[in-house]
Amino acid sequence: QVQLVESGGGLVQAGGSLRLSCAASGRIYSIPVMRWYRQAPGKQRELVAAITSGGSTSYADSRKGRFTISRDNAKNTVYLQMNSLQPEDPPVYYCNAAIRPSANYEYDSWGQGTQVTVFS
Repeated sequence: QVQLVESGGGLVQAGGSLRLSCAASGRIYSIPVMRWYRQAPGKQRELVAAITSGGSTSYADSRKGRFTISRDNAKNTVYLQMNSLQPEDPPVYYCNAAIRPSANYEYDSWGQGTQVTVFS
């Protein structure tokens, strides 16, 4: 089973920036799509952004302009650059990936989540 490990979370002042990373390790043939989600307490997880192995990106409308997703296919790693963070931004960020351990099988994998705390 592939493991996704997030890093880069922490404490940041309002208006500041953070860069999250998520590295996949294990049996990997390919990773067609990698995504970032975030979640506020008591609310559903919401999509932030997605990126394909070819580099095509998509964003939830409210995150356009402040967040940038990128990936390094050689390292099986996805990044999320977050700018102008605000205290009302949901605090927990999750990495998600469509994993193919072989050419004809695919499953969904999640990271454990990383905390982002924005203070004013």
